[in-house]
Amino acid sequence: MLTVDARPESLAVDPSQTVVLVIDMQNDFGAPGGMFDRAGIDIDGIAAAAEATRPVLEAARGVGIPVVYVTMEHAADLSDVGPADGPHWIKHAPLHVGDLVVAPDGSESRILVRDTWNTQILDGLAPEPGDSIVSKHRYSGFFETELDEVLRGLEAKYLLVTGCTTSVCVEATVRDAMYHDYTCVVLEDCCAEPIGSDRPQTSHDSSLLVIATLFGWVSSAPAVCAALARQAELV
Repeated sequence: MLTVDARPESLAVDPSQTVVLVIDMQNDFGAPGGMFDRAGIDIDGIAAAAEATRPVLEAARGVGIPVVYVTMEHAADLSDVGPADGPHWIKHAPLHVGDLVVAPDGSESRILVRDTWNTQILDGLAPEPGDSIVSKHRYSGFFETELDEVLRGLEAKYLLVTGCTTSVCVEATVRDAMYHDYTCVVLEDCCAEPIGSDRPQTSHDSSLLVIATLFGWVSSAPAVCAALARQAELV
């Protein structure tokens, strides 16, 4: 067991039952020219969270902890966006989901549609051989996906959670993970939330408070990397 410094208290984690979960760290949310950037949403926080995530992935892979990516994306025919009068479609229509765009590299792409530049994982966090990628079409990584099956196949019990955005897809996934009896440790500096980022108490902070109180634990990249470094000495 390794001990992770966390809130509301330190947590003992079995590395042989641990997975790093990377949620929606993709071009549409964190890259110039992606959906958020095109909509005028500040992506600096997500870029910083992605940078903080890189050493966590390196340390985890170094001790044999699997990495599972979850990506938000829709079918080319948009058949999984939901009905035109449904909330998912209504909330995403202003972001131009499905629209044809030209990616920064000059290629033809589409907003939030799978197998395009827009839904590719950020370059700095690119998957490596042996990593898993789970596609989702709603905020939670567990809704109508094989995520639970993938995690069970890895014999996971503990999830080190990173990604964006904190109060939407991260929190939604953590809530469902808790319902599936996974123990979640959210890395606060490896997550970001544009919503309410200009308020005295941000939505990011509010979500972390709720998670630490009722749904899991909250830690940081330095704390997790320190715990993984101690584990590496034992491997």
